[in-house]
Amino acid sequence: MKSVMLIGLGRFGLNLAEKLNELGHQVMAVDSREDRVNSVMHLVTDAQIGDATDEAFLRSLGVDNFDVCFVAIGSDFQSSLVTTVLLKDLGAKKVVARASMDIQRKLLLRNGADEVVYPEKQLAAWTAVRHTTDHVLDFVALDNEHAIYELSVPSDWFGKTVGELNIRKRYNLNILTLREADKTGVPVNSETIFTPGQTMFVLGQWKDIQKCLKD
Repeated sequence: MKSVMLIGLGRFGLNLAEKLNELGHQVMAVDSREDRVNSVMHLVTDAQIGDATDEAFLRSLGVDNFDVCFVAIGSDFQSSLVTTVLLKDLGAKKVVARASMDIQRKLLLRNGADEVVYPEKQLAAWTAVRHTTDHVLDFVALDNEHAIYELSVPSDWFGKTVGELNIRKRYNLNILTLREADKTGVPVNSETIFTPGQTMFVLGQWKDIQKCLKD
């Protein structure tokens, strides 16, 4: 369990509060609007109405006591930047800030943010891949080149073994595990036979996934 400060309770901040609550973390939520603060009271440990660009107000919250501070302000980048700077000046251990464009990301990193999240860009990338590529059900990016993809098994693989298809050598892809029915984490070896209804979790590069699915 982590102690978390969440600043900014718009759509992104609200969804973040819901997930943090689900994960069992202790969360202090902060926003300048009373209605937004009231909307998350059932999800957080504590909540404060105030201006996060006010150094005295932030200092009163004891930001150095939190394991991580999220700056989820989306509509006012100047406020987001000032808040990020103040948090680091006041001794915040880790600051994760939201950006909407590349220049914002660069400025936040240069001015105190330890990490920057880019929800619109990340969601756009996921949506583009998910809805324009057959067999791709989900993916998690690991870096700029590699990801773990959940793929439905192509029908022409049914009845064949992993070793017979030789996926690793032909496509430089590693099948980590399978999902079948309601069971995830089905082990895979060279003798595993693909059957209808399975999905597979594959580690690799997008160019190799494309090549594999085209063949």
